[in-house]
Amino acid sequence: MNIQAIPTPSLGDTTYVVSHGNATIVVDPQRDIERFLESAEGSTITHVAETHIHNDYVSGGRDLALREGADLVLPAGSGVGFAFVPAFHDEEIKGEAGLSIRPLHTPGHTPEHMSYLVLLDGRPYAVFTGGSLLVGSAGRSDLLGIEFARQLAILQFGSLERLAELPDEIGVFPTHGPGSFCSATPTTDQASSTIGREKAENPLYRFSNAEAFADSQLAGLLPYPSYYREMAPINRSDPTAIARTGVRELQPDEGAELMGEVSILDGRPRQDFAAGHLPGSVGIELGDSFAPWAGWLLPFNAAVVLVLNPDQSAEDAVIELARIGFTEVRGVMRGVIAWSDSGRPLVAHQAVTADDLKRRLATGDDVQVVDVRDPQEWRDGHIEGSIHRYVPDLRSGIGELDPD
Repeated sequence: MNIQAIPTPSLGDTTYVVSHGNATIVVDPQRDIERFLESAEGSTITHVAETHIHNDYVSGGRDLALREGADLVLPAGSGVGFAFVPAFHDEEIKGEAGLSIRPLHTPGHTPEHMSYLVLLDGRPYAVFTGGSLLVGSAGRSDLLGIEFARQLAILQFGSLERLAELPDEIGVFPTHGPGSFCSATPTTDQASSTIGREKAENPLYRFSNAEAFADSQLAGLLPYPSYYREMAPINRSDPTAIARTGVRELQPDEGAELMGEVSILDGRPRQDFAAGHLPGSVGIELGDSFAPWAGWLLPFNAAVVLVLNPDQSAEDAVIELARIGFTEVRGVMRGVIAWSDSGRPLVAHQAVTADDLKRRLATGDDVQVVDVRDPQEWRDGHIEGSIHRYVPDLRSGIGELDPD
């Protein structure tokens, strides 16, 4: 059996392409399905399996299955509005070339959640755990609302116990990993593990009862992106696949005409943004955290104009945004020099080093320090006298800051 892990670093997620002979199973694909088709080239995709209704991206599973004539496998309780093969606990789904899938009901991250034990010629080989057992952690239980979080955390304890009954040598391949907001506590940097290693090293296996486990899971939860609430309804009704497309390049006059209709999303490096950017634009570097922060800081599926340097891929940015439901990219402006040369204004701010700030504070300069890191980073340590305001909360005001 060959297991290809295809990561999506900006979401902290991994899709798996599992092959043996001429048969392939794809687990938890995002909506840009071409990369999974390329990985499976030369074999037949017989099954596309979704572990749960995803909250952090739009799925490509339905359209991938339709395109390939494959069976779409979803948890029996998923409640989607299109055809699928229902996965029931411990009812084996036969594949081809000796591959088969044994669903294991592992609620906790979501109520319907299934893990998929893949067997080769009847022998268990690997378990794809989605948002249940993660490497060094487990999926968070509050994404459906804090009122359901404790009971789901208690169910998650039982799910981890269920998975622990598998043989120690079984490989563990979770969907969520480093960088994902779907983890209740930080995961390790490893993408995969084994049942035996997790039982020995995952701190969550040290809890002997569900209540203590739930206490630990709920104690350190961090905020998660606001766009999450839009994903499950899309994934239950009409999750469409997308392909790479060209992006229209805009001249300053064209960009100016769109101002007021669009959100300006500047993906250049932060130093470039500081040196000069379009008024009202939001700066999020195009990189591993681009998509979730864009989804958190912009209105959902806002019409967008990108600002990128010539060496940055507008197509990559469009795909990143489309994965989380942003499909209205009107075009890209290449840098801001042409904008400035046309006589239009830029906004700039000075970037200072930690040493610069230390000197200003030591000399009694009248400066306010706003710490915009996440709550756990703030608790771990912060500059004395600083004001904490997590980046997403800045939109609702800056409260105690002196506007002068």
